[in-house]
Amino acid sequence: MKIDSSYYETIDQLEKMGVERDYIVGWIGGYMENPEVEEQRRNDAYSAGYEDGKGRQTTNAERWKAN
Repeated sequence: MKIDSSYYETIDQLEKMGVERDYIVGWIGGYMENPEVEEQRRNDAYSAGYEDGKGRQTTNAERWKAN
């Protein structure tokens, strides 16, 4: 899989937005087409990030900003 600059730019954007770590980890996993983490480690933020990463988007990122 070839990773272009949008991958790095998106992670940087998510970090600057203050998005929860689990969302970012999920996004990376989905983008890289990795298998999801085991069920006991999965949460809503991770799952939302994973789905967004698979779609190469950040649709749910705003919802997962850390307080």
